[in-house]
Amino acid sequence: MSDINIEGTGDIKSDAIHCKVGDKIPEWVMESVCPERMRTMAAILRDPNPLHWDRDAVAALPLGLGKRTINQGPLGLSYMVNMLHEWTGPESIKRIVMRFPQVVLDEERVVAKGMVTAIREEGGKRLADCNIWLEHAGRGRLLEGEATVTLAVPS
Repeated sequence: MSDINIEGTGDIKSDAIHCKVGDKIPEWVMESVCPERMRTMAAILRDPNPLHWDRDAVAALPLGLGKRTINQGPLGLSYMVNMLHEWTGPESIKRIVMRFPQVVLDEERVVAKGMVTAIREEGGKRLADCNIWLEHAGRGRLLEGEATVTLAVPS
């Protein structure tokens, strides 16, 4: 697959330019969710919830998660933002709506995935509406939602 540089939007993958309804968005993989990043994010956000940095606190919950920390929602969302940016460029996201039906745990391998559900023109721009989700091989979809991104116009 070749990359095409569109001035002002960064590198856009050619499959994004020529995408159609039903096309899959190239996956973005987080090989291992890092507990140190969760602790850092908790400090930055001044988030006192020990579920993001204390494995014993999570193990004490009646959820059967074991001694694992729970990733903050914005970190899981960022994996899908990374996927969309790699596919359509850093200035392409126009709208995102997310749901968080399951938690993301430390050291899990998760994959951001998506599919194009509509292509449309609006305000002189070509847009793609997409279903997006964050998937774990054993637990299925952890996060899910919809996104709208701007596409480059095919030449």
